[in-house]
Amino acid sequence: MTQQFKYRAVDLNGKELSGELGAASEREALSSLTAQQYTVIEIEPVGFVVDKDQQSKQKLSTQDIITALYELAAMLNSGVSAAEAVGSQAVAAAHPKLRWAFKLASKTLRHGGSFEQAVLASGLPLPAYVHYLVRAGELTGQLGPSLSDACAQMQYEMEVRNETRNALIYPSILVLSGIAAVLMMFVYVVPSFTNLLEQADRLPFLAWAVLSAGKWANENFILLLLILVSPPLILFYLWVTPAFKVRLLEQVEKLPVVGDWISQADVGVWSKVLSSLIRNRVDLIQALELAAESVRMPSRKRRLNKVKNAVRAGEPLSVALESNQCLTATGYNLVRVGERAGKLEEMLNALANLYTLQGQQRMKKVLILIEPLAILLIGLVMGTIIIGIILAITSANDIPL
Repeated sequence: MTQQFKYRAVDLNGKELSGELGAASEREALSSLTAQQYTVIEIEPVGFVVDKDQQSKQKLSTQDIITALYELAAMLNSGVSAAEAVGSQAVAAAHPKLRWAFKLASKTLRHGGSFEQAVLASGLPLPAYVHYLVRAGELTGQLGPSLSDACAQMQYEMEVRNETRNALIYPSILVLSGIAAVLMMFVYVVPSFTNLLEQADRLPFLAWAVLSAGKWANENFILLLLILVSPPLILFYLWVTPAFKVRLLEQVEKLPVVGDWISQADVGVWSKVLSSLIRNRVDLIQALELAAESVRMPSRKRRLNKVKNAVRAGEPLSVALESNQCLTATGYNLVRVGERAGKLEEMLNALANLYTLQGQQRMKKVLILIEPLAILLIGLVMGTIIIGIILAITSANDIPL
């Protein structure tokens, strides 16, 4: 009796495929797909009952994922096989969505897939460099250390995001309070003086502009709210679009202070990934190729790919980096010293730590600037409104002789 089976698989080029096929049993369906040189990620009968872990609505945080990967790395470093470690997490992971993700990964391993394919099959939202480090770990037999390095980088990035978010709480409250105060002035206070517009011919321009704006705001309050709320919503929608986010970051990177922060964060990730790859004995050319993929900015990625081609042609890494303007003078010096002393991995790690430290300092500068700028802007707007009202009152009371 033929039965329909749903499947997900990866072909020889690493492309993920999905579909249905008819077979007498799951084993026969698996054999059919294997004969086509597919690595099966998931296969199940049509109408299969969904796992309760898969149905869980509990939110999965980045910290949950990092903790689970740390546990997995610890087991791998202790000599536990990948299949056994993943299978253990599929049963014992603290979060139901993690248990479901590890079940998918475990199934891929049982069907002969690589650990990288298993990580891909899990569907966990992981940064791109995690996949590259896992691939490098498999190539060199250093999967545990590579996964530990990936976890450490994810932990650092999460801490930076949390620190930035916490530092922005007060300025955000300040800005929102200022906007609310300005709106109240325009909607409730300024309209009380709009009768002075009857003497508009005697009002200074600033007074007329403030009173006219207050009158319009009072009459079109809903439209005003839409005007204020729409830009942040549109920007947020575009921000979650990867292509727009990259283009925006490329423009922001040209700005002082903020641009240096973004640039150093990007190069810091590249240095850390390249250091980990070299430590795990990946060939330098392949390491440069994999590390370049961890960079967010397309322009920097193109320059780093030129570096890879130059190194393949026999040029020293430090010279290739300097020729393509990828680092700072300090970075070139550290790489040069590392090459000469045979300590490139250590120097790249030092460079990553240096850029991390400098990035944190620049982040603090940016956050320190936000608060006084917000206070200055809000004070300027409020002061303009008050001056406009005072000018209107004094002009109206200025009766010519």
